[in-house]
This record gives sequence, C-alpha cells and structure tokens, in this order.
Amino acid sequence: MQRKNNILNRSRSGMAMIMAIAVIVIIGTIMALSLAMTAQTTKRTADLYLYEQAMLLSKSATEYALLRIARDNNATNPCNFTGDNFTQNGIYDINISVRYIYNTVGTCAGALQYATVVTPEQNGSVLMDVTVSVPQAANVATEPITYFKRTIQKL
Repeated sequence: MQRKNNILNRSRSGMAMIMAIAVIVIIGTIMALSLAMTAQTTKRTADLYLYEQAMLLSKSATEYALLRIARDNNATNPCNFTGDNFTQNGIYDINISVRYIYNTVGTCAGALQYATVVTPEQNGSVLMDVTVSVPQAANVATEPITYFKRTIQKL
C-alpha cells in the first residue's frame, strides 16, 4: 500500500502573502517619510547656519565701518568714508552705506548728509546700513538669504 503525501496537494490561503506585502508597503512609506524629513532638516540647517553667519558678519561690518570712519575722517573733512562693498569667503556680499548727521549743513557736502540736528548732543552721529546677503549664484543656499541691519553710532 502506498502512502499519499498530502503536503503537495494541500491548498493554502494567500493570507501570508498579503501580510508580507502590507509590511513591505508600511516599511516603504516610513522610509520615504524619513528621507523627506531628513532632506528638509538638512536644508533648514544649512540656511539657518548661513543666516546666523550673516548676522555675525553684519556686526563685524559695523565695527569695520566705525574703524574706517575713525581712521579716514579728519577735522577738515569729517565725511571721508562713505561706505564699502566687499565679498567675504566668496559667499557673502557685504554692503555698507554711511550717512552722517551733523548740526550744520555745510559740514558734509553732497548727498552724504542725512539730517541736520539742533542740539549739540546730537551732533556727530552716523547712520549705517549694513546689508549681508548670500546670493543664489553662490550655490550654497537653497534660497537667497539677506540680513539688513541699521544702526546709529555716535562719533
């Protein structure tokens, strides 16, 4: 008498295959979401780093402008320094614009005079606009970054 092997003839349900496909789909979705979040986090981190560097460079540019005003201006012409444009590390474009505030109109000739003041305490100030930008042409930021700082400094 011959024994029949029921292992090959047994009918199986496809439940295990459906569960395996469901697990693969769930894991694939989780991996796609984590990859998207990682890409966004990297972009935000790089942009935040560049923005913070722009803030620090604006403070340094303000100090640089004060140094140039102290070095270049003299008693006969107190308005020699009018501003500067330069690039830092090939990434940051820095633009310094200087306007002087004196109590007489004739002190600074031309367009450098921002305002005239009445009191002697306000005499001899400077209004500085510092703009630090990272243009998109630098290929380091995903979007253009610009930081603007306006200060009034006493001379």
